[in-house]
Amino acid sequence: MNIPLRTARGNYILNHMVQYEQGQLDVTFGALSDATRRGILERLGREDASITDLAGQFRMTLTGMKKHVGVLEQAGFVTTEKAGRVRTCKLGRRRLEEEAAWINRYRQMWDARFDELDKIVAELQQDARTDKRRKRK
Repeated sequence: MNIPLRTARGNYILNHMVQYEQGQLDVTFGALSDATRRGILERLGREDASITDLAGQFRMTLTGMKKHVGVLEQAGFVTTEKAGRVRTCKLGRRRLEEEAAWINRYRQMWDARFDELDKIVAELQQDARTDKRRKRK
C-alpha cells in the first residue's frame, strides 16, 4: 500500500519506499496499548457487558466506547452481539500464542546480552582486584 504524502505546495505524492502492512502483532499490541482497552478486557473477563454499561463504567461517550470495542473486536479480543437495541460485548476467543512467542524471543535476546554484560563486569572486577593486589606489593 502506498501512503500519499502532501508536499509544501499541497500537492500529493506517493511514497513508494514505505510499505505499511499491519500484521497481527501490530494489531494486537495496538489494541493492548491503551489503558482503557485493557480495562475493558479485565471487565469482560469477569462478565459480559453492554456498550452502555462499559461507557458508564469508564465515563465515556457511547461513540468513544464503540471505537474502543471496535479496536478490540478487530484484534479478536472481543465479540459483540446485538439483541434489539443492546449490543453485548464478550471476550473473544483470541489467544496470544504468536505474541507470547515474539516476547519470548525478545526476552531471550536480552537475556543473552545481559549474560555477556555480566561476564564483562565480572572480568573488570577481577582485573580491579588483581591491580589492587599488585599495587600493595
